Amino acid sequence: MKKIINRATAPTPKFFKVLRTVGLALAAVGGTILTAPIALPVIVTTIGGYVAVAGGVLSVASQLTTTDDSK
Repeated sequence: MKKIINRATAPTPKFFKVLRTVGLALAAVGGTILTAPIALPVIVTTIGGYVAVAGGVLSVASQLTTTDDSK
């Protein structure tokens, strides 16, 4: 578990910082679609769920990427 914490706090390369930001934006858009106060078609809410999950996975994978493999 300590190894994962060390990777999460290690410096992230610039490219993956951009991907992390894109992932957070996707997760926010998906969350907004899922919690919309109006009734949306089922296909829209399904796509919103997939976008939220994809954004979360992209953000986490980008955060755990480091340039130093020796740790």
